[in-house]
Amino acid sequence: MIIQDKLKIIQNLSGLTQDRLAEKLGVSFATFNSWINGKSKPRRKAEKNINSLYSFLAGQKDIPGDPLKAKKQIILNKSKKHKSVLEEIVKNFDIRDQFLLSLTYHSNKIEGSTLTENETMAIMFDNISLPNKDIIEQLEVKNHQAALNYLLNNILSASFKIDEDFILKLHSILMNGIKSDAGAYRNHGVRIVGTYVPTANYLKVSKLMKEITKDINRKSDDIIARIADIHSRFEQIHPFSDGNGRIGRLLIHAMLLRNNLPPAIIEQKKKRFYNNYLRRAQLQEDFIPLENFLCDSVIKGFRILDRK
Repeated sequence: MIIQDKLKIIQNLSGLTQDRLAEKLGVSFATFNSWINGKSKPRRKAEKNINSLYSFLAGQKDIPGDPLKAKKQIILNKSKKHKSVLEEIVKNFDIRDQFLLSLTYHSNKIEGSTLTENETMAIMFDNISLPNKDIIEQLEVKNHQAALNYLLNNILSASFKIDEDFILKLHSILMNGIKSDAGAYRNHGVRIVGTYVPTANYLKVSKLMKEITKDINRKSDDIIARIADIHSRFEQIHPFSDGNGRIGRLLIHAMLLRNNLPPAIIEQKKKRFYNNYLRRAQLQEDFIPLENFLCDSVIKGFRILDRK
């Protein structure tokens, strides 16, 4: 693996800024920035320090030439350190609340919400109504929070399965009081604004959803690859008149939790990359960028889980 990729993984794992990482490695910001952007290479002593920091944070030695494989191995190693990620989230209210806030804020923001993180927090945990903000946006916050709680509580059941009933229930909670067809598949055509991705004929939605839920529940040796495939297919089916993006991301979290991994923190500031990688998977069947993006998002989830 090249140093540039290794430094990006180090930054993601540590959550530190380039300034702090440069300080940690004993170099200037300009030098570190030049390394991470591939404009220059560190000398042997600096490279040794980078390799040591990578090994410490990743819990593994270098996997030559394949940063995606390295990230997946890091995620697997981290998962093994947690007996039950789901139970840790459910039993520790500070961790649970941080996930609820981060996932709700970012998912709604990706869909165009104007609420700040602090406003979202006040609505969620203090039950405050903001008179100068759109009532629908505030309802979307409470509904997403309720959908997440429903998801967390139901995954605890030994008989839990991601099926159509579960997906429709999530949608009914998410769109409660917002859409008259909450909890039902669309009965009309739709298009994904700003893209050339074709969506499914509404007459085929039910059949396609039956197929996708079968694939969701099949075992996989590569859960990140499976999630990238399912997410791109779900969003292209676009089974609902509204709320498809948020439901799709809720399903990502459900699949991760079932595999002893934390929810993926898909940040609003990365929306452009997320959408581009998703469209690339749908139109070109190139899933590598989306898998890389999901790995980075899961690693951010581990930072919340580990209180970092």
